[in-house]
Amino acid sequence: MFSRMTSTVAGARRGRPPVDCQLMPVGRQPARSASTSRLWPSGGVHLWPSGGMSSAHSHPRGHLVYAARGVLSVHTEGGTSIVPANRVAWTPAGFEHYHRTHGDTEMRILFLPASPARLVPDRPAVFLVSDLAREILLTLTGPRNYDRDVPDRDRAANARLRRVLVDELHIADEQPLQLPQPRDDRLRAIARILYEQPADNTALAGLGQRIGASARTLSRLFHNELGMTFYEWRTQLRVYHALVLLADGHDTTHVAHACGWSNPSSFITAFTTLIGTTPGRYRKSPPPQA
Repeated sequence: MFSRMTSTVAGARRGRPPVDCQLMPVGRQPARSASTSRLWPSGGVHLWPSGGMSSAHSHPRGHLVYAARGVLSVHTEGGTSIVPANRVAWTPAGFEHYHRTHGDTEMRILFLPASPARLVPDRPAVFLVSDLAREILLTLTGPRNYDRDVPDRDRAANARLRRVLVDELHIADEQPLQLPQPRDDRLRAIARILYEQPADNTALAGLGQRIGASARTLSRLFHNELGMTFYEWRTQLRVYHALVLLADGHDTTHVAHACGWSNPSSFITAFTTLIGTTPGRYRKSPPPQA
């Protein structure tokens, strides 16, 4: 189980993440795939193959992660955040987490010094990334930073860029791209069913019969524990699953049916509402250049 940490990386617990925290749990955890990394004190680049997964860890500084290519998920005790190419995820210092990739993914990571970090939420969050913020992220995690002996003028320029980036996050809307992780055993049972079969259209009453709980009780639990209705939660889960399938190259019609929509138009509407672009545009959008 993840926990809020107040110590440094050395004090973080490490181990295999719980199955219930995976975006799409399977019978057993896949072996962690090898990645190629270029890291330096302020950030770095991780090139992950599809299905790559880090161990659970925390950092003494808050950090931003951005998927310049592919789709990234960030898992904490509170839930799963999905980071497609038009979003950036924030994880504060001390939060234990792990990353997982869907499709070949280029993950950019940027650590924020303590002062700018105080201006960002003290909890995990996902923000819409503006064109300016994207270019700043790519610049601050680009080749010119590979050398640890960065000239003073470049360090000063980077500090100014970080301040502009934080300003951009202040005016960006937080995005509802975190799927809350249920704690109640009855909700966890529902989650397991739909993680494994996101196209299952069984009504809440029918799912309740499978696990021995009434629809009224489950509705109350979804509202009180997760802050949303069952149908809102299921829609988010399905859109997250759709992002993974789109990253794997599947077309809109296949993804719509695989995720439980009866027709592509209903899927396109739900996807666009949550992600801000249509599945077709999202699938065809070229990756940002470093």
